[in-house]
Amino acid sequence: MNTQIYCDIADYKIIKKYSKYKIVKGFTTNPSLMRKAGAKNYEMYSKKILKLTKKPVSLEVFADHSKEILDQAYKLKSFGKNVFVKIPVITSKKKFTGDVIRKLNLKGVKLNITAVYNFQQVKQIYNCIKSDSKVIISIFAGRMSDTGIDPEPIFKKSIKLVKRKSNIKILWASTREPYNYLQAKKLRCNIITMPPKIIDQIISFGKSSNQLTLETVKGFLSDSKSSKFSLR
Repeated sequence: MNTQIYCDIADYKIIKKYSKYKIVKGFTTNPSLMRKAGAKNYEMYSKKILKLTKKPVSLEVFADHSKEILDQAYKLKSFGKNVFVKIPVITSKKKFTGDVIRKLNLKGVKLNITAVYNFQQVKQIYNCIKSDSKVIISIFAGRMSDTGIDPEPIFKKSIKLVKRKSNIKILWASTREPYNYLQAKKLRCNIITMPPKIIDQIISFGKSSNQLTLETVKGFLSDSKSSKFSLR
């Protein structure tokens, strides 16, 4: 099984560029990325993105109560057939969004359940999925690693669990370095999402150690000359 690469970005121009990359199988966004991209109108900006690609695009709700989350989810779904609606696993009040997940799943809304950090949350989500509609569970590996937690055990257990339902996919989120892609592949993780810079680094995989040494030495030498360093 190949681990699919999604690009984690909301910048309109960058999505236009990476939508042409065969290696990129989809896109993930969130309200923070939308803000960083300069979006002023969430609906208009989302539709602008969707005009650029037919690949899966995850668009996230920004409501914090069940009814409002449902309303926003149905609205986002209506934007296009390739939309996956991102729903946080809990609200800011620490309430599990299971009731929302169940309703949307039964209505055939494609979901991306986000901000997942432990296996208990994965099991809760899994138990809410009653239809064959597609579901992505995004586990934030990078942010877990930032706090000293090894994410691999959670992925192993989660991947084993969801094998029983082919419509559920596990996604490695908050990628920090190119090596995370190799980790995800080894685990047989379904999807990994990453910023454009890391996608570019993965494309350059395969350089020999001798080539890396030469490039590094040349880089240091070039910088020293540009800075006109001297030890006279």
